[in-house]
Amino acid sequence: MADMVARTLRITSPPDTVDTVHSALESVWAVVPDVHPTDRMSVETAVIELTANVIQYANRGNPVSFALTIVVYDDRIEATLSDGGEVDDVGLHDRGMPEPMAEHGRGIPMIQALVDSVEHRRVE
Repeated sequence: MADMVARTLRITSPPDTVDTVHSALESVWAVVPDVHPTDRMSVETAVIELTANVIQYANRGNPVSFALTIVVYDDRIEATLSDGGEVDDVGLHDRGMPEPMAEHGRGIPMIQALVDSVEHRRVE
């Protein structure tokens, strides 16, 4: 791949859903077909999990607006999600998978398992 590819998607949920993000990622992969399928799947799953968490929790269940930026470089893929949600602490540290029958709690551990690094910053 010769050049960096970047896409930014502005999302308001509702009405937008994770399907909106799926479509945006499909358009990115169409431009960079040489990204290995395993890398695409890992990034896509992590970004969808993150999007679902923001939609569900960032504004305590109320509508939320955010921007998702995906940048594909020759040697890496970066995803940044910026939202105006009310949650202060995401709790990225010491997250393990919940018990098999748990109904919540898999998103962040799954994201951490799929990508090289995950960080959360609160900006006033």
